[in-house]
Amino acid sequence: MFCETFLRMIYLGCFLFLCGLTHAIPSYPIWWSLAVGHQYSSLGSQPILCGSIPGLVPKQLRFCRNYVEIMPSVAEGVKIGIQECQHQFRGRRWNCTTINDKAIFGPVLDKATRESAFVHAIASAGVAFAVTRSCAEGSATICGCDTRHKGPPGEGWKWGGCSEDVDFGSMVSREFADARENRPDARSAMNRQNNEAGRTSLNDNMFLKCKCHGLSGSCEVKTCWWSQPDFRVIGDYMKDKYDSASEMVVEKHKESRGWVETLRPKFTFFKPPTERDLVYYESSPNFCEPNPQTGSFGTRDRACNLTSHGIDGCDLLCCGRGHNTRTEKRKEKCHCIFHWCCYVSCQECVRVYDVHTCK
Repeated sequence: MFCETFLRMIYLGCFLFLCGLTHAIPSYPIWWSLAVGHQYSSLGSQPILCGSIPGLVPKQLRFCRNYVEIMPSVAEGVKIGIQECQHQFRGRRWNCTTINDKAIFGPVLDKATRESAFVHAIASAGVAFAVTRSCAEGSATICGCDTRHKGPPGEGWKWGGCSEDVDFGSMVSREFADARENRPDARSAMNRQNNEAGRTSLNDNMFLKCKCHGLSGSCEVKTCWWSQPDFRVIGDYMKDKYDSASEMVVEKHKESRGWVETLRPKFTFFKPPTERDLVYYESSPNFCEPNPQTGSFGTRDRACNLTSHGIDGCDLLCCGRGHNTRTEKRKEKCHCIFHWCCYVSCQECVRVYDVHTCK
């Protein structure tokens, strides 16, 4: 599946995270492999890169060889996705922890849970984002700026600069990540939905970025172009989608090609999910205690927020076990003064903080 194999590829070379695992290991995208190993150092060599990535199906191998110059961006996108996952879940019981293992996230993604849905979506978005940005920066000869989605200029400005071609970036993510998600089972259907939701988030958050031109900073001429937002915006957007993800049920029916599994909403009184929404059909563990079978690390020794009533607060994050408190001294810059021109001098202060950790 996309997530499992992809994770392995990315950490093996920053590229495998989003490609798609075998269904025998249904949880991680093949992209992960790209993100994890020594293959990243050989990304400039087409035979070494593509031929040495484990788990690629023929379609992915052909794509890799045809688009080898953008594979470093694919790897970078997977890493961006992992980092954003860890930021978004930093205060939750499951905090997107990676492990020093081929599976990257361990067994967490084996289940069709909300967490797996988010990882697939943010990884797909990360790859599309990084490829799109790389093309706009001129890092590859096979892609560049978007000239199709401009339309008439607005009042007081004209088109200029380099509009980022998010369609090309999404195509790369789709062709590579979804190559293995072509089986008639529920997990493939779920992964395809969540992968596409991640990519769609980029289109939904594109904005006009403008620059003024003129003497002394005047804005006699203003040029604008389409730009992707900071990836943190995408992460925040997808985290909202995680919180409102739709629970589905699996249905089986027979077609000419055999038995096919599809997904339908579990609760008909809720609005059905659109292409922008995340879906899942298995419940998540509570992640309170370590469990090798589910991939839970538990929350013991995790820092918690004593004053928060949310999931990052000591009551919820520590699962009712209570917390320990210790004092910690930290050296920080203080009493900083700006000197003309042009540097800043600071003193060093020692401050004492209370640190609360789960029992």
